[in-house]
Amino acid sequence: MEIGRWQHLEGPKETLDFGRRLGKGLEAGDVVALEGDLGAGKTTLTKGLMEGLGYEGEVTSPTFSLVQEYGRGRLEVFHFDFYRVEEMGELFELGWDDYLERGGVLIVEWPNLFPELLPEGTRWFQLRHVEGGREVVEIKKPERAD
Repeated sequence: MEIGRWQHLEGPKETLDFGRRLGKGLEAGDVVALEGDLGAGKTTLTKGLMEGLGYEGEVTSPTFSLVQEYGRGRLEVFHFDFYRVEEMGELFELGWDDYLERGGVLIVEWPNLFPELLPEGTRWFQLRHVEGGREVVEIKKPERAD
């Protein structure tokens, strides 16, 4: 269910700008969920979030490492990618609960694979491809569909 309305982002620059604005308002303990198909702009949006948090280094997708930690911005950031996670237990082995308690910002790509792990208050964004760019909307946390 949508909370906001779809916002058109023409390309990477607009996606970064959207992320920067969002990142400037993030606080310790916030969780941001980014849902969308491959290439929808999740990692580009994450780069903008990181810039908004004052991080100036390289930001990469944690597709193979499952989590990237960034500590040189205004807040610590833990960037997760659930795409290659087969079972929820893998995330607990990585220390999911510990990351939630560390007081940083968690950014999660592919959160729809394990939505039950994301706490109440998670800001959930859906991205989709459209002609001429992509669109993003904030939605309510979905229930897991098995």
